[in-house]
Amino acid sequence: MQRSFRIRDAEMEARPLEPALYLVATPIGNLGDITLRALETLAGADVLACEDTRVTRVLLDRYGIVNRPYAYHEHNADEAGPRLIAALGEGRSVALVSDAGTPLVSDPGFRLARAAIEAGHRVVPLPGASAPLAALVGSGLSNEAFFFAGFLPSKDKARRDRLAELGTVPATLLFFESPHRIGATLRAAADVLGGERASVVCRELTKTYEEFRRGTLEALAAHYAGEDSVKGEIVLVVGPPPPPEAPAAEDVDALLTRLAESLSTGKAATEAARQTGLNRRDLYDRLLTLKGGA
Repeated sequence: MQRSFRIRDAEMEARPLEPALYLVATPIGNLGDITLRALETLAGADVLACEDTRVTRVLLDRYGIVNRPYAYHEHNADEAGPRLIAALGEGRSVALVSDAGTPLVSDPGFRLARAAIEAGHRVVPLPGASAPLAALVGSGLSNEAFFFAGFLPSKDKARRDRLAELGTVPATLLFFESPHRIGATLRAAADVLGGERASVVCRELTKTYEEFRRGTLEALAAHYAGEDSVKGEIVLVVGPPPPPEAPAAEDVDALLTRLAESLSTGKAATEAARQTGLNRRDLYDRLLTLKGGA
């Protein structure tokens, strides 16, 4: 088998790979977003597994890679997975790609990676394009902490229940969504999470018609209401919830006084900190002041 890849007019040889399962990130739209290491791995792997051979073939043809891709997806994982594990057991190298982005993120690659690990085989991640991370950094929303929640349920009640579970997570939320459901999802998110939360609909990332539409959940829900002409893949980014309002000083004093009736000063301050989210040291000092005044 020819083990090489081409970048424009330059032909490059792919070195043999050590036996392992290689998880290879591929472009999420722009085929130029591929790493040299990924190209060498796709060309040099003994076995190349992918979600859709037609999609992967476009990428391989772009870079002159003749390696033949084999299908591995949720519908044939029970059959194809053991064959790939067997290839690893024979000392062969196996590369896994998804249609776009990083394998194992919302695709069945997790099952294959887990099986390889349980069988004692090496698993090698090759980082690269990732739609959630591209959306996060392009959104302009807080990236101090973020939570990727994949796809929300398609049924409205289940969708709202899941949003309610995530509503208090102190992080920016990231969701995959389909174009025909984005209006309903935004409506549910505005109702459950609060219409004033800052959000961004990130569409067609890295592609020609890439779009970041920013606004509150309420404004975005109104924009996409009844919209049936939305196209392309979407990542919805929702900013973190606002910090809780600090309790009134007199309420804190009342809580400390009540807790101190049955707990030591230190334990009362600890419990008050748990209930209010305030600093324990400050609460301890305040309780000492209250006791001194009494």
